[in-house]
Amino acid sequence: MKKAILILMAAGVAFSAMAQKAEKAAPSKANKEIQKFAATITADDLKKHLYIIAGPDMEGRNTPSAGLEKAAVYIENHFKSLGLTAVAENGYQQPYSLYTDSVASSTLSLKGKALEAGKDFMMPSGNYGFSINSGEVVFVGYGLSDSTRNDYKDIDVRGKVVLMLSGMPPSATQGAPGGTGGARRMTGFVNKQAIAAQFGALAVLQIQANFSPMMRGGAGSRPYMDLYRKSTPPNLCMIKPEIAEAITGMTNDDLTKMANEGKTGKAFPAKLSMAMDKRVNQMATANVLGYMEGTDLKDEVLVITAHYDHVGKTGETIFYGADDDGSGTVGVLEIAQAFAEAKKAGFGPRRSIVFMTVSGEEKGLWGSAYYANNPVFSLENTVADLNIDMIGRIGSEYQTDKDSANYVYIIGDDKLSSALRPISETANNTYTKIKLDYKYNDPKDPNRFYYRSDHYNFAEKGVPIIFYFNGTHADYHRATDTPDKIHYPLMAKRAQLVFATAWEIANRNERIPRDQNNP
Repeated sequence: MKKAILILMAAGVAFSAMAQKAEKAAPSKANKEIQKFAATITADDLKKHLYIIAGPDMEGRNTPSAGLEKAAVYIENHFKSLGLTAVAENGYQQPYSLYTDSVASSTLSLKGKALEAGKDFMMPSGNYGFSINSGEVVFVGYGLSDSTRNDYKDIDVRGKVVLMLSGMPPSATQGAPGGTGGARRMTGFVNKQAIAAQFGALAVLQIQANFSPMMRGGAGSRPYMDLYRKSTPPNLCMIKPEIAEAITGMTNDDLTKMANEGKTGKAFPAKLSMAMDKRVNQMATANVLGYMEGTDLKDEVLVITAHYDHVGKTGETIFYGADDDGSGTVGVLEIAQAFAEAKKAGFGPRRSIVFMTVSGEEKGLWGSAYYANNPVFSLENTVADLNIDMIGRIGSEYQTDKDSANYVYIIGDDKLSSALRPISETANNTYTKIKLDYKYNDPKDPNRFYYRSDHYNFAEKGVPIIFYFNGTHADYHRATDTPDKIHYPLMAKRAQLVFATAWEIANRNERIPRDQNNP
C-alpha cells in the first residue's frame, strides 16, 4: 500500500509538472480566434502576391536593381494598406549603402621586369590602394594557422611579403565543420589574408594552380560589391605558378611537397614591386518594414522576416526566385494581414510586431546584417525572429511521396531559448498538424543551413530564432524557380504555422527566455 501511495504521489508530481509545462506552451487566446485569423492566409492570396513579386516586371530582384525597387514599393504599399506604421529612416524603407570596389590599375614587377595584369597576376579589388617594394619573399606553405597546423610557427613575417599555395592540404577536411565544403571556406583566400594579417605580413602572393584572368576582383573581372566599405589586409596578389617558380627556382610540385611536409619559413631573395589603385562607387538599397504596436507589452518586439531579393537576371534570362524567397516574402505579407484583421476585431497583439522583408540576402545576408547593427528597435527588447526562407515547394527529399508531403523543416528553435520549440510544437499540434522535420537543425549537418539565412544575424546578437524552410530542389537558384511550380495549399499551411507561433509569442504572459547556448 505504501509503495502504491508513493507511486501515485510521484505520478501526481510528474503530471503536475507536465501540466505546468503544457500551460506555459499553450496558446494564449481561444483556439477558434487563432483559427479564424489564420484562415485569412489563403493559397489564392499567396498566389496573387507571388505572381507579382516573382513576375517578369521584377526582373529577378537582384540587389541592387530597378526590379528590387519595384518589389520594395509593392511591399510598402501592402503594409500601408494594412495600416501598419512606418518606423524606418525613410518611412517604410530602411535604406543602406553598398560599396562597389573595382581595380583602377595594378602593377607587379619582378627583378625589374613588368608583368602583365590578368595574364601573370591579379589583385582583388578588396585590397587597399598600395605601393610596396620588397627584397625577399617568405614561403608559408598553405598559409594556415589553426588547431591542426600552423604554417607560421617560429617564423617572423612582420612587414614582409609572404608566398603561399592556394587551396587546402590533404588533411584539411579532418575536423572541418561541413566536411570538404567547410574546409574550402576555412582555407579560402579571405581567411588566409586574415591569418597573414594576424602575423603582421605586409602582402600575400598566392599561387593559383588554375590561374584565370576572370577570377573575382582581378583584371577584367566584375567589380566586387559589399555591405561595408572596407579592405582586407594585408594586400593580396594572385600569381601564376610560373611566377612563383621565377621567384623561388622551385616548381609548384616542389613547393607543394615542402608545404605538406611542414617545411615553411624559407626566405627567397626577390626584387619585387607591387602597386594598386582602386575606385569605390556607392550604391543604395533598402529593407522594408511595417510596424504593429502592441498593447500592454508594446516595448517588447517580435520580428518576422523574409528576404525579398533574388539573383536577378543573366542577359535576358530572368531568375524569378518564386520559392527563394518570393514564398517567404508573400508569407510575411499574408501573416501581416492576418494580424491586421485580428487587430481590427479587437485582438491586437500584446507585444509589438515588426514585419520585415530584407534585401541582399543572396549576396551575403546584407540587409539583415545592416538591421542587426542598426536596429530600429533595441535587440535587447526583441524577443524573437521568425525567419521564412523558401516555404513554397516540396524539397528533394520528399519528392518520392510529394502527393502526401505535409512538412516543414524547422531550424534553430532550440539554439537560444528553451521555450521556442514547445511553443512551435504546441501551435502546430493545435492548428496546422504538419510534420516538423528537424533534420537540418543537427549541428553536424554538412549543409549548415542555420548559418545561411537572415535569422543568423539576429542569433549572433543573442535573439532567439526559428527558421522555416522547405529544403532545396531541382529549380533552386535556377531560372526555372517560377510561381507555377509552387504548392500553394502547403505554402499556406506553413505560413499559418508561423502566424500561430507568432501569435503565442506575442501574447503570452512571459517573455520567452534567452537561456540556451547551442549555436
